[in-house]
Amino acid sequence: METLEKIKIGDVVAKNFKTAAVFSKYGLDFCCGGQRSIEDAAAKKNIKLEPLLVELNQVLNEPSSEQIDFNSWPSDLLVSYIVKTHHRYVREKTPVLLAYLNKVARVHGDRHPELHEINRLFEESAVDLGHHLQKEEQILFPFIERLEESKSEQEVPAAPAFGTVKNPIQMMLHEHEAEGDRFEKIRELTSNYTVPADGCSTYKVAFEMLEDFENDLHKHIHLENNILFPKSIKLEETLNN
Repeated sequence: METLEKIKIGDVVAKNFKTAAVFSKYGLDFCCGGQRSIEDAAAKKNIKLEPLLVELNQVLNEPSSEQIDFNSWPSDLLVSYIVKTHHRYVREKTPVLLAYLNKVARVHGDRHPELHEINRLFEESAVDLGHHLQKEEQILFPFIERLEESKSEQEVPAAPAFGTVKNPIQMMLHEHEAEGDRFEKIRELTSNYTVPADGCSTYKVAFEMLEDFENDLHKHIHLENNILFPKSIKLEETLNN
């Protein structure tokens, strides 16, 4: 049996999402960096493995609660959930955050010049995420839904123009990683979303919203990278064989 430290971070979080809080506490990326083993990820960041494993085991051995088992969901249901929950969140919060960050940078940027860089990074994120969501909703997700239909009808799916589901998935993974890198820079620039002593209420709200946005993005990317995409690749391979 594979020991806990040898298991990929994404697989651990896919099994029990409560472990995401432990990985976040130690600064370990469970979404974009989910394909690394716990041992390798800890070594890369010079994190002591033993206390990390102790905390993970505590969470994993807690009595099961009402946690949603996304692993058990069919791909088309997961697609619908991601679009209606996380894609909707991005579209609703992005314009509000853009307005707040622009105002904070304009008012406080002279004393805190890092705000201009934070504002620029989020503006880039808004554009890139907008294109990313469209590609998922118009190209990748409809094909994943057709795979589930083919499974129900016990037929081989028609080959898509992009060849295999692995191709758009690879593009989405690359874009997820780029977004993860961007928000890592934002977190560094904000000192983990710490509001300075002279920060006003708008400053505070902007940073709280920005942190919430990043947290939602982590959950969003986790569901795709660690559950939906592997499930879809496996389904396509099963149907074609």
